[in-house]
Amino acid sequence: MEVSLVNINNLGVGLRLDSEYYKPEFLAVETLLKNKQCMKLDDISKSIKSFGAYSLCNQIILVEKGIPFIRCKDIKEGFIDFSNVQYIDEGTNKLLVKSAVKPKMVMLTMSGTVGNSAIAADNWQYPINSNQDIAKIEVNSLASPYYLTIFFSSRYGKAQTERLPVGSIQQHIFLWQLKEMLVFIPSKGVQDIIEKTYLNAMKLLNESYELYNQAEQILLLEIGLANWKPKHQLFFVKKFSDTKASDRIDADYFQPVYDEVIKKVKQNKNGYKTLDDSVFIKKCIEPGSDAYQEKGIPFLRVSNLSKFGVNNDNQQYLSEELYEKLKNYQPKKGEILLSKDATPGIAYHLNDEPHQMIPSGGILRLKIKDVNHISSEFLTLVLNSIVVQKQIERDIGGSIINHWLVNQVKETIIPVLPDLVQEEITGKIAESFIRREQSKKLLDIAKRGVEMAIEKSEDEALKWINQEVKAHT
Repeated sequence: MEVSLVNINNLGVGLRLDSEYYKPEFLAVETLLKNKQCMKLDDISKSIKSFGAYSLCNQIILVEKGIPFIRCKDIKEGFIDFSNVQYIDEGTNKLLVKSAVKPKMVMLTMSGTVGNSAIAADNWQYPINSNQDIAKIEVNSLASPYYLTIFFSSRYGKAQTERLPVGSIQQHIFLWQLKEMLVFIPSKGVQDIIEKTYLNAMKLLNESYELYNQAEQILLLEIGLANWKPKHQLFFVKKFSDTKASDRIDADYFQPVYDEVIKKVKQNKNGYKTLDDSVFIKKCIEPGSDAYQEKGIPFLRVSNLSKFGVNNDNQQYLSEELYEKLKNYQPKKGEILLSKDATPGIAYHLNDEPHQMIPSGGILRLKIKDVNHISSEFLTLVLNSIVVQKQIERDIGGSIINHWLVNQVKETIIPVLPDLVQEEITGKIAESFIRREQSKKLLDIAKRGVEMAIEKSEDEALKWINQEVKAHT
């Protein structure tokens, strides 16, 4: 059992009395930072703001395409994932003046997975906005925004943001709490090398996205969907026999946009297959929330899955004893993890032997059948593309809670492309993931460099960062 003894005169800002706030590791970080050249976040910032009145949430109008509206879930450690970003219209953007995102703003999540941070890049296409649970920080001349982003991701930033949240159900950090955060301020030399490392990491990440997009364009070009733009039609005619054959009578299911995609796939000169023809499908398991633990074997939920990998956002864990009972559900190298519930159609290929984990019941495990001329990497790209996403949209249309039924998954059609084209696509995807890993490594180096400057010395940190960057680029 861990015990912390705290003098009443040292109670946290706001007179925190909860024991979680006084965990030994949090107190150790606080003590160390108070003995270093630290400043309060408020003292190194020109402004720290969020959204404004929460009542404005009721006036947000989401649209299919428009101004990107960043949510907490879109902010990862060091970067923004725009792959599932929502959009707002011009009117909503004008209404949400306080939450407008500007270049070089540091964005920090205050709810959900608290403490994730990223910086608004100069080369984004503005305007961009953000939701009520993201703090937007503009620094003054004392700190580099790139350095601050990495500091937030370091052990010493994370310990503080993990310590601050209040609330019994949905935990949240308030702006007045953030202003009191201690930030280690190193020399300009350290800040400059952290900034340079961060920018190189973002360059590699952008190259990764570009390579992935090139692979997707090759696919779409091959099946005639490269310049295709869906159009929603208010009026169209379908035969009664069509409704009988599909066992559906809702109009959205018969939108011509879905027919267009399916027709293109079926007209593909190299043919097509159903997913059931192409893979073995294994269901995963739902042990129930009572089995969740703070530590142990990761329990992979749909929210932890993306087409670029597995994240630990709000990660839940299972005991090692339960894992032993459920280890038949352990994913294996070469399989594809595919979500079928909540956010259906997220596919990730396990290129390497994965760590121990148990996927939830909302995730399927796919394994390529040996008789097929379809590679796992190619199939994963198809699953994440509009080719399959539009089929999913049709299948789950009208549902309150999104469920992509296994029999619908099996009937999903997949275009078959020549081996050489698949190899070209696979090569670009492989290079994309290499760049992504290099980017992640550079962010880790920058983060560890900050920690080393705090724990040891700035000279040691500078020397180590230079050695590591040279070794990994």
